[in-house]
Amino acid sequence: MSDGLDTTPAISAEERAKRRRGIDFARGSVRLEGFVLDDQTEALFARYINGDLDRPSLTAAILQYCGIDQAADRQEASR
Repeated sequence: MSDGLDTTPAISAEERAKRRRGIDFARGSVRLEGFVLDDQTEALFARYINGDLDRPSLTAAILQYCGIDQAADRQEASR
């Protein structure tokens, strides 16, 4: 009997590995700059690696977390 939950991975193992390598590279780059990512950012990265977020959604979530309003920035740029 099914519990109604879809346990099919959203992304392939290969895609997950590719995302993990990209995030690990970014994390290393940030650390070389002298910074350490906070738990909220790490949680967003984990969601991206697991396939819960695509790249545009990850970017939007990080900008939102940082308090950056993308709509206002687009309006400013179009002036």
